[in-house]
This record gives sequence, C-alpha cells and structure tokens, in this order.
Amino acid sequence: MVQPMSPSLPDGVVPVPLSVDLVLLTVRDDQLAVLLVRRGIDPYRGRWALPGGFVRPGEDLADAAVRELAEETGLRHRPAHLEQLATYGTPGRDPRGHVVTVAFLALAPQSRAPVAGTDAAASRWAPLRDTSTAELAFDHAAILADGLERARSKIEYSAVATAFCEPEFTVADLRRIYELVWGCRLDPRNFHRKVTGTAGFLLPTGRFTTPDSGRPAELYRRGEAGVLHPAMLRPAREHPEQKRPEQS
Repeated sequence: MVQPMSPSLPDGVVPVPLSVDLVLLTVRDDQLAVLLVRRGIDPYRGRWALPGGFVRPGEDLADAAVRELAEETGLRHRPAHLEQLATYGTPGRDPRGHVVTVAFLALAPQSRAPVAGTDAAASRWAPLRDTSTAELAFDHAAILADGLERARSKIEYSAVATAFCEPEFTVADLRRIYELVWGCRLDPRNFHRKVTGTAGFLLPTGRFTTPDSGRPAELYRRGEAGVLHPAMLRPAREHPEQKRPEQS
C-alpha cells in the first residue's frame, strides 16, 4: 500500500521553532509576585527568566505551558486563570535563532514554593515591587510588562481578580488583590458597594470569619459573572509605594 505523502512547505519557507512562556502572578506575603526561574543552561545561563520552553510536536499550546510550568518549577496544578497574552517573534530575540514564543498570562492563589527542575537551576516567587526586570533573559522584561498591564486592565471589566483568592474569601481580601495589582489604595466602603452590587460577581456563602478580635466578616465565593458591568475602573494615579517593574 502506498503511503500518502506529507504536504511539503513552499520553497524558501523554513520551519520556525515555537516556544511558550508564562507570566504567572500570585499574591504572597501581601505582595504581588511573579514566578521566575534561574536558567541552568545556555543561552543566558544563570540569568532569571519566565518559565517556559519549546512546544513538542502535536502539543497544544496551553498544554505545553502547563507542562513547562510543572517541569521547571514543580507546580503541577493548572493555574486558576490561564489565557494567551501575545506572540513574540522579533528576529534576534533568541540567540539560538529565529524562535517565536506564545506568552500566557496565568493568575493563581498563593501557591507553594516552586522547586527547580529540568533546565532551571532555581525558581522563586519574586515580589514585583522589589524586582528589577532589566537583567531578565531574552525579551522577558517586555513580556512581563505586557502581562502585568493585561492583568491590571483585565480586572477592571472581568471577574478574574477572584483567581488570586482562595475558594472562599472576604470583600477585604478581594479589595487587597485590586490594591496590589493596581498599586493604589481603594476606599473600603465604595469597593464593598460596587462588588456586592454587581450581579453575579460574588455569592455569599452564609459563613463568616472568626477573627481573634474585631467583627466577623462575611465569606463569599466567585459567582457566574464573567464580565463586570459597570466596570471597576482603576484610579488614575498609582500609590507611590507600588512601583512598576524596572526595565532596561
């Protein structure tokens, strides 16, 4: 039996390697943090980078992102929120050749400490306010900046801020997420009125916290709403204590 021939590429077209990179954000120790890995191989051996790697033949892009996250950091659970961020293919972005990468934005509740694996010499949650991205490998400083801006804008009109929270949380917990992502202080009463008055955003659980002191706070979980209307517009000015990551 004659096997069908695989279609060939047009003359002059060269296959381009495809990779994935992740901007994984979480909140740890009351700070917005990003997951970074220290590269254990060339190029950029010893430099910090976003987790990622090459896509395997026949592999879905999102599956590749989750696999690389597990291989490089030991974090094996799919992030609470995962979406494609952008594609980066400027010639010269990778010293090994013309490599195109598809970046993903991921948001997760406070996760356990990562453990380095495969080609990563180390991995850590890096607080953004204390992190200079000028020395990140490849073009990861630009990818991180794009991911942070996507997160800042996304929580204005969607419910993805709850991806940073545990399954049950207080309005104060959620407000702190907004404050850390936007880098500003929010009025507690106005915020409470907006989030509890938006249909489908939060659902009361009927349970309350049991603090050592002070009044118990009502616990909520995420509702079914995907889009917030009206939107939660961020303040025009950032809080001076929250600086943007430095870039070269």
